[in-house]
Amino acid sequence: MRLVRVLVSEAHREEWLDALDERGIDYVVTAEDSNGDGAVLVEFPLPTPAVEVVMDDLRDAGLDEDYTVVTSAETATTRNFAELEERFAEEGDTIDRAEIRARADGMTPDPRTYYGLTLISAIVATAGLLLDSPAIVVGAMVIAPQVGAALTASTGTVLNDREMITTGFRALVVGLVVAVLGAAVFGWLIRVTSVVPASLDVDTVTQVTHRISPGMLTVVVGAGAGGAAAFGLATAFPISIVGVMIAAALIPAAAAVGVGIAWGIPSVALGAFVLLAVNAALVTLAAIGVLWWIGYRPADWAELTLRERFSPEFSAPLVLLAALVVLLTGLGVVIGGEVAFENEVNRGVEEVLAEDAYDRVELVDVQTRFADGDLSAGDRQVSVVLSRPADEAYPGLPTALAARIEERTGTAVVVEIEYRERASTRS
Repeated sequence: MRLVRVLVSEAHREEWLDALDERGIDYVVTAEDSNGDGAVLVEFPLPTPAVEVVMDDLRDAGLDEDYTVVTSAETATTRNFAELEERFAEEGDTIDRAEIRARADGMTPDPRTYYGLTLISAIVATAGLLLDSPAIVVGAMVIAPQVGAALTASTGTVLNDREMITTGFRALVVGLVVAVLGAAVFGWLIRVTSVVPASLDVDTVTQVTHRISPGMLTVVVGAGAGGAAAFGLATAFPISIVGVMIAAALIPAAAAVGVGIAWGIPSVALGAFVLLAVNAALVTLAAIGVLWWIGYRPADWAELTLRERFSPEFSAPLVLLAALVVLLTGLGVVIGGEVAFENEVNRGVEEVLAEDAYDRVELVDVQTRFADGDLSAGDRQVSVVLSRPADEAYPGLPTALAARIEERTGTAVVVEIEYRERASTRS
């Protein structure tokens, strides 16, 4: 629910009050003489989704205002408020354009705070990745401030606000660059100072491997985060919770890029960068799509012709949308190939393990990654985790797996197997 306060000149007082009476809106009038012109302050409660509709309706009726404040209110007991709620119940609880613009603008902190928190979150995420600790990675997500930048760019796009688009998109891109560089420098420092062994094989750490081979399930996180953020911005859902979801799509991937750079492993850096770029684009596009679907449009959009909608006036959102679509299309080809490759690898591993000679072997996990950092060619590395009896050895299994995978994928692979031995006793 919102409480609207409008300063109305004495000359237009009766027009405003008659218009509110006609629409069944209860109001209170307070004398306001700070300018000595006999103006009055009219305040009236409205259901949240009714604010934009009612205010636009009043403006269309020729009722202009120089001073308007819209604030949140907890409850209202007036004669007609229940009827207003019923009238606008089907509109949901979305907020008006002016309020959503103000909310989006207010979500990004000042540059020092924004980039400081980004750097801290990247360092914490890097520590969590290297410690293989999901709890620490989640802690990094909580303090990451990327939700404001993403939603500012998305809101500016649907409202055709060039300044918001520029501010939000620049903050998002520069913030992710800061995160990657901060993670790389921090990773390099702890590596050269032997805080962790310099020989640590980071591309076998579970929290890292989840971010270096992007697939459908990983990129779904980005789309889901952007869509949820848009709903949170446009409704009463706590936006801080959604902010953690956006950070989940961006900050660990940025930290993984930094880890790959610090350890000089192109496959880790490039794989994580693909995931980071795709998720950043998906977060923004999904938020734009949901906001548009909810009903947010530039002012007077319905009255514009198709030609006017593609005029230079709307160049900023059109350029941003085109750039995001091109980026997603290009990286989507890479991810599509990766998903197809992973599917064939999984089928090949399952076929080999289904043979009688390996009936006591159990599959735990399969991970694929680029062996030489080249996204288009070169040997591919496949890591397979298996559980086997402690008294069994399978020396020919790596060769069998590599042959079957190469047969199914047509790609040369290097297979690494990690065995987890199991033993049992009977009394």
